[in-house]
Amino acid sequence: MSDPYSSPHPPPEPQPPHQHPPHQHPYQPSSTPPLSPSSPPPAHLTYPWQPPPPEPARRRLPRHHALGRHSDMRVLRTAYRRQRRVATLTALGYFVLFLLLSAYAPGLMTSRVSGGLSTGLLLGLLQLPVTCLAIGLYEYTARRSVDPLADRIRRQTELDARREAAR
Repeated sequence: MSDPYSSPHPPPEPQPPHQHPPHQHPYQPSSTPPLSPSSPPPAHLTYPWQPPPPEPARRRLPRHHALGRHSDMRVLRTAYRRQRRVATLTALGYFVLFLLLSAYAPGLMTSRVSGGLSTGLLLGLLQLPVTCLAIGLYEYTARRSVDPLADRIRRQTELDARREAAR
């Protein structure tokens, strides 16, 4: 009994692939000279008169590393990170100290400093000057360490851009 999808004839025997001489491409007519051994044949020639594919454009490598990996950028990021941490920890650290003393040392916070002024009220009023001190510290470290690095990187980048435009 035969299957309606099967063929009544057996499948053909596989034939060995046609072998071309090693110096000639299978799609290259025999009238043209053989390809030189130093240049490999093009990948897929559809027609014998088809021109070879163009060579890929060569990219020039930059002289300097990308700006994100540049050592000056790492130094700048480190200085800016340190600046933020110092200013933030100054302001928030004082406020957390004030909250901890209020929660765990109520006797200290209610004690009188002079007249009607308690220690808790005095520490609360000192929060504003401490915050202003943190802002001043932030500006001082910016002027002393961060801004000179940023200016140097900016000048170097502008110089690199001008050199690249001159090419």
